[in-house]
Amino acid sequence: MAKQILSKMIFAGSLLLLAVPAFSLPAGLTTVENLETEKYLGKWYEVARLDFFFERGLVYTTAEYSLNRNGSIKVVNRGYNAEKEKWKEAKGKARFRSEKENGDLEVSFFGPFYSEYNIISIDGDYQYALVIGENTEYMWILSRDKTIPDDIKEKYLAIAKNAGVIIEDLIWVDQENP
Repeated sequence: MAKQILSKMIFAGSLLLLAVPAFSLPAGLTTVENLETEKYLGKWYEVARLDFFFERGLVYTTAEYSLNRNGSIKVVNRGYNAEKEKWKEAKGKARFRSEKENGDLEVSFFGPFYSEYNIISIDGDYQYALVIGENTEYMWILSRDKTIPDDIKEKYLAIAKNAGVIIEDLIWVDQENP
């Protein structure tokens, strides 16, 4: 009887551990400190990204951030699928993983399931940002404009490459008007 109870407790504990996300920043990276949330809010153009299922085939992609009443951040990702000739949009929420507002957030588009959203670098004017997900298979270069200066681009590419991102796989997003 004691073995059965112990076995059930171990099983339940294992399930609990699987259900709780274990956030860990990719090796060699740190998030920006003292992120000024108000400055980060607003519309960002996706200049470059690594391909993944939700954004596959999309152009003119943007991310827009605003505050929710509860203090979380509303996220609206949008892009145009030229092949299907229609817009695709996903609404979600982001929240800080620590009490201090650093660039280590988590974002959810599907109920209680969250993924990492790590702001690795941002310029002082909050015009350009480098974001990496839970691992180096998720990366975005964001800009307030549809383009990014070469010096910022080279800086972000160097950071990403040093972290293990395969920068040759980046998709440079078409941001010309649809």
